Amino acid sequence: MDVSWTLWALTILGLCALIAVDFLIGRKPHDVSIKEAGIWTIVWIVLAVLFGIGLLVFGNSQASGEFFAGFITEKSLSVDNLFVFILIMAKFSVPSHLQQRVLLVGVLIALVLRAIFIAAGAAIIGTFSWVFYIFGAFLIYTAWKLIQEARAGEEEEEIEDNRLLKSVQNRFGVADRYHGTKLFIEKNGKRILTPLMVVMIAIGTTDVLFALDSIPAIFGLTQDPYIVFTANAFALMGLRQLYFLIGGLLKKLVHLSYGLSVILGFIGVKLVLHALHENGVHVPEISISFSLAVICGVLVITTITSLIASKKQSEREAAEGKDDQDKVEGKDSEGKADIEA
Repeated sequence: MDVSWTLWALTILGLCALIAVDFLIGRKPHDVSIKEAGIWTIVWIVLAVLFGIGLLVFGNSQASGEFFAGFITEKSLSVDNLFVFILIMAKFSVPSHLQQRVLLVGVLIALVLRAIFIAAGAAIIGTFSWVFYIFGAFLIYTAWKLIQEARAGEEEEEIEDNRLLKSVQNRFGVADRYHGTKLFIEKNGKRILTPLMVVMIAIGTTDVLFALDSIPAIFGLTQDPYIVFTANAFALMGLRQLYFLIGGLLKKLVHLSYGLSVILGFIGVKLVLHALHENGVHVPEISISFSLAVICGVLVITTITSLIASKKQSEREAAEGKDDQDKVEGKDSEGKADIEA
């Protein structure tokens, strides 16, 4: 898709305007209700759909299909990121009324850094076609790693290994409590960080680590930098509201990592096939329509199986709890009988 500098400028200005509106509405720290999160989640999804339709009308079906495939993939990967965001919030005991500010600034940091990643990735791909082999192999490896982590339950490792966060804490020092929305305070004549700033850095840098998976994934669906950037932008900018909307539901998506591993593995294979095709090897290429169908199908199946598994687990725990209660009541009855005797 041929995108002029004017269209790039208008797109970035439009996204900045949307971010400004979102920031102004959420500028006052408050507890985000389910209703507010739900409304804004719908707004961001509708805007993404309208943008995709705009690509269809003013561009072509290929560009529109690539955008939707990329957006759905990035959004599903972002949902998996929310698990780690929840862990970060819990680790730093972030007050509920400050969480939306943390997520907003953290997402902005991630968006800027991802734009740099995308520009670099597009330049590398444009110069070295063999990079598709590396991206494909990396995604297949990531898919395998996701399955291993899902079995081992090692999500918290990514927080503990954040060296940038540790170096910032050691270099500047951190206040012992939150000071509203302040990011820095003066203590004993020295400027130090507040816990709020530390959490924002943690959210932003952790999401960049996730970009190492998602950027190659979306380049496996499209090599158009404009579509890669806009799909990432729309997926990220609705992440804050999604956090508050489905925070409780995340625990029920027990098979999400398995679904994402299938998607990443599929895109990895698609990249390798594309690289072989570019090198003159006669291999079948996977169309964007088929890719979109696979991505949506895997997510639907994963969600259904997750909810079924969660329901069975809840029923099992309820039954075990009832058995334990019956045993306690039985012992109490025996004790009373002995006393009476």
